[in-house]
Amino acid sequence: MRSYRFTHAITRLPPASAINGLRAVDTGSPDLARMRAHHADYVAALQSTGATVLELPALEAFPDSLFVEDTALCLPEGAIVMRPGAPSRLGEAAEMAPHLRALYGEVRQITGAENFIEGGDILTTETEILVGRSARTNAGGVAELTRLVADWGHSVREVFTPPGVLHFKTDCSLLDAETILATERLDASGCFTGYRVIHTAPGEEACANAIRFNDLVLFPAGFPRTRDKLLAAGYALREIGNSECAKLDGGMSCLSLRFTPS
Repeated sequence: MRSYRFTHAITRLPPASAINGLRAVDTGSPDLARMRAHHADYVAALQSTGATVLELPALEAFPDSLFVEDTALCLPEGAIVMRPGAPSRLGEAAEMAPHLRALYGEVRQITGAENFIEGGDILTTETEILVGRSARTNAGGVAELTRLVADWGHSVREVFTPPGVLHFKTDCSLLDAETILATERLDASGCFTGYRVIHTAPGEEACANAIRFNDLVLFPAGFPRTRDKLLAAGYALREIGNSECAKLDGGMSCLSLRFTPS
């Protein structure tokens, strides 16, 4: 179950500059103290599974740097450093690379000058890597990633993120080897044929971004009907506040890189 059982995670403390982070719609500036409290709860949840969590210091020069998932794709065989589609975030990937090299025997990198890809658009399952084309991930980025992971035995399938949705995983997350949590609008595209899909409750689409981490599903607080669906399906949930990260289009998966290093 290498797609959801891990020994390690990397997180980064939210910088004070996070209040100026990117957002598709301005719903107000995040409360930094509350954001950091939620982040501490998140780290504690990861640690509670027995994983080693590397907590990196804040990067004030990069307001969005707490969303470390966008900087890399971590696989059992090695890591791929991404090339974020937001110009202000390019430096974040460079900051992450040495930490990955300290943990992995092999680290590769997206290098094409016209290629862009962010980890938030990548859903790794037991059988494939789904990559959603979006405003932050283009065809060149998907093609380069496909080449980089081919000799590791991974197949990449390109899918498409719904209009107006920032990242593919804004609307979906992996629950186990056979099961995806997804919004109805994303599932309607047919991209999850062959998987069991649990839909978010109507009006609770914002909770589609959860993460399965070992025996826990880390789930954003405030979405009771979807929470109850997952509990009824037998998942162990840990609800974590996400109100402040949500103001920056961030969710549960965005806040960590999760892996078992080679």
